[in-house]
Amino acid sequence: MWKDMEECQNKLSLTGTETLTDVNAKLSLLIMQVKCLTAELSQWQKKKPEIIPLTEDVLLTLGKEEFQKLRHDLEMVLSTMESKNEKLKEDLERVFKELKTKLLNVKEYKEKLLSTLGEFLEGHFPLPDGSVKKKKKNIQESTIQLITLHEMLEILINRLFDVPHDPYVKISDSFWPPYVELLLRNGIALRHPEDPTRIRLEAFHQ
Repeated sequence: MWKDMEECQNKLSLTGTETLTDVNAKLSLLIMQVKCLTAELSQWQKKKPEIIPLTEDVLLTLGKEEFQKLRHDLEMVLSTMESKNEKLKEDLERVFKELKTKLLNVKEYKEKLLSTLGEFLEGHFPLPDGSVKKKKKNIQESTIQLITLHEMLEILINRLFDVPHDPYVKISDSFWPPYVELLLRNGIALRHPEDPTRIRLEAFHQ
């Protein structure tokens, strides 16, 4: 290759010593340069690329590079997952606090409702015989004793808040029918759409 280049340079030198017109001189120089470049390209095409032998050191170096790249990628994934987990933890804590607050509000509402109704109902809606708080069966009597309107509402309220997915209560013999009709007629209680022997309290708190 170097020999061909020297020949090209010698030809260029010889051409420079001849008396040529400017146009012919430039044309000749361009032709010689093309030939030199063509010769150099031919030499490079004939030359075989040098292949790095896969020795133990080369393999170790390549392995370290791949390991570093894999480690970097894993660290990025881990950082992303930790960030997502932290956000999820914060969201769960926030939801838990909101639910806890709602439960406390419902409990306060329930206690306030029972307290407000208590004295009013005991004074204005007594049992037919004038007795109060006869919730249990009288062992000496064969008939089931009635419960007050306050106790009926307390049963319905407890059922509504304790079992919200199934707030209906079976109308037992201890429920005085006029009080049941009073609750239904005024929209305080609702009858089950498929079972008329079950009622529930209207969810005024929702």
